[in-house]
Amino acid sequence: MTIFISIVIIATVVGIYNVLQKKKSRRNIQKINKAKEYGLHEPVHIHPFVDPSTCIGSGACVKSCPEHDIIGLVNGKASLINASRCIGHGACAIACPVGAIKLVFGTETRGVDIPSLTPNFETNIKGIYIVGELGGMGLIKNAVTQGREVIEYINCSIRHSDAQNTNICDVLIVGAGPAGISASLAAVKYKMNFVTVEQDDIGGTVLQYPRHKIVMTSPMELPMYGKVRLKETTKEGLLDLWMQVINKTGLKIQTKEKLLDIKMDDGCFKVFTSKGDYLTKNIVLAIGRRGTPRKLGVPGENLPKVSYRLLEPEQHQNQDILVVGGGDSAVEAAIALSDQPKNRVALSYRGEAFSRIKPANKERLDEKVSKKALNAIFKSNVKEIGEKSIKIATTENIIEIPNNYAYIFAGGELPNEFLNKLGVRIDKRFGT
Repeated sequence: MTIFISIVIIATVVGIYNVLQKKKSRRNIQKINKAKEYGLHEPVHIHPFVDPSTCIGSGACVKSCPEHDIIGLVNGKASLINASRCIGHGACAIACPVGAIKLVFGTETRGVDIPSLTPNFETNIKGIYIVGELGGMGLIKNAVTQGREVIEYINCSIRHSDAQNTNICDVLIVGAGPAGISASLAAVKYKMNFVTVEQDDIGGTVLQYPRHKIVMTSPMELPMYGKVRLKETTKEGLLDLWMQVINKTGLKIQTKEKLLDIKMDDGCFKVFTSKGDYLTKNIVLAIGRRGTPRKLGVPGENLPKVSYRLLEPEQHQNQDILVVGGGDSAVEAAIALSDQPKNRVALSYRGEAFSRIKPANKERLDEKVSKKALNAIFKSNVKEIGEKSIKIATTENIIEIPNNYAYIFAGGELPNEFLNKLGVRIDKRFGT
């Protein structure tokens, strides 16, 4: 009798567990279908690949992921849900008890261009290194780690005979985002002769974000500064952190100085910038993948009223504004501008519907459109930008709308052309 009762109890527990797992699986399948509907199921960065033949469905990967609904269990196996929102944290791969997860770039159908790098972040051009977002690492913590590690490697490889020549830098760092700042701090720590240049201002790619945008990260260690315990912050919070770090450490970064060209000069690199030139033994490219904002190539695009990022939506009130683009940046900018008093905002997108945008953004956008606080113009293309109006081609005809300002979010041109000119090899990854 005792054995029979034990069997019944075990069978009941197993039955309840299976029912709960099936319910969870059905919910995750619904989330995946919704992600596909919104265009969020296709990964855009480094992301986990799950080997279903190895996965045992422990759920350790789901518990370890710092974000919500990126990975989940479907029919007892780990599966990506909102893959395009994965930032390549890598905690899932570390947590998997059977090694069923590896981090990859691209998919079988969608390739991603990634510079070919050694484990020490060196390109095929000896002395030129790439870290951070350009190398495929979008997570801030990973970029900070790479910035520190590349300088540690360079410091070990520096020939001491060069140390006496102060006209030659040990390393020149390009970029003042997370990777560039971390590399610069490490260079200070090791008392290296270095220069850091940034074409814009402190913050790198983060500067391109809309105001109050939520930024995901993880606790990280910054050279010369210490532990930073962040998991989620805003654009402004992150920029404040970088300024605190710079003020505390006395780090010197030469902003508003754009990299123009790199040439070899008697065993060194001669680096040309918008403010001068430098000789250096090593170069660390810590620049983002966004590169130069992609332009529409239409008449009037060079007018002062046209911009490619929105920093202060509050400066616009009672104005006619056009936002161009179909991604989260465009939608978030249009919503922020429509929140300002008496603005008349139009959002032009060449597609039939907004895809690859976050569900929360779509809900807010739909609400704005339904209340006529924002005009969404689908299947449209800007044809001409005038001083007081803009001509837009739709499927039916060309319309002309009044306009004071235009914001264009058409993505960015990756710095591949510059890398190719240097001779840096770029591989197209298809799920590898």
